[in-house]
Amino acid sequence: MRLYSMPSSGNSYKVRLLLALLGQVAEVVDCEYGSANLAEAKPVLPYGKVPVLALDDGRVLAESDAILWYLGEGSDFVPADPVDRAQMLGWMFWEQYNHEPVVAVRAALLTYPDRAAQATPERLAELLDRGHAVLQVMEDRLAGRDWLVGDRATLADICLYAYTHTAGERGGFDMARYPAIGRWLDRVAALPGYVGLDD
Repeated sequence: MRLYSMPSSGNSYKVRLLLALLGQVAEVVDCEYGSANLAEAKPVLPYGKVPVLALDDGRVLAESDAILWYLGEGSDFVPADPVDRAQMLGWMFWEQYNHEPVVAVRAALLTYPDRAAQATPERLAELLDRGHAVLQVMEDRLAGRDWLVGDRATLADICLYAYTHTAGERGGFDMARYPAIGRWLDRVAALPGYVGLDD
């Protein structure tokens, strides 16, 4: 397999993390913003963005959570119980609709020079308030439980870990407010095979 991946992107990182946790190997092609690799990869990117996983038979999969589902199917990261599976998918959908557009976007505005013009004080303040509210949803869910769904890590945890674990450092969110999230981040980082964003 070949993974077209943006090294600094949480959406790309969640795929690299799951591959590592599963012990699967893929050739990784780094496609950072503005890189020659990204320009060269454009013809194989269905939606013009990464991550994209090219399978050995030539078919390609796009969208990070769809790739997670493909890689995770049949593994311990996908619950056997249909209700647990549906709840896991609910958290994954919530990540893309509610979490990523706030937590990841604020981090991107603060990180990428080409987005600096959009990083107005008003926009950053709005994203900070919304992000703290989104993180509180996770905090409430994780209070008194180890994982988002069931009694072990699922794709939902891998999915939400990607942008949450850098929310303080990159996004400026006050993570001290969220002790349950902090403990959960430590549990994910302790999973066998774990790799960090920069590994």
